[in-house]
Amino acid sequence: MHAVHQSCIDACLKCAVECQHCATACVGESDAQNRQKCIQLCFDCSQLCLLSIQFMARGSSYAKALCELCAQVCEACAAECERFNDEHCKRCAEECRKCAEECRKMAA
Repeated sequence: MHAVHQSCIDACLKCAVECQHCATACVGESDAQNRQKCIQLCFDCSQLCLLSIQFMARGSSYAKALCELCAQVCEACAAECERFNDEHCKRCAEECRKCAEECRKMAA
């Protein structure tokens, strides 16, 4: 079952990794206090991506609904990360946008 959703699973995994990296890097920035929303969204997005992978891998009937939510959170995370000029934020936003696109395809 998971082979049908492999491109979405791959996108979710890349996004989860970039979100974890971005959140960790943002915590270490001198303006970390101004990045609280970014940090929280990165953690939320990463966790949701990992959960979506699990639901797709086991063919859950809730995978589509979860992937739709994942796409929404990925878009919010990308928008927040795009507010910052750091390379880690740019990479995170890019992977979030790719993941949102794959999740929307999967949920359609």
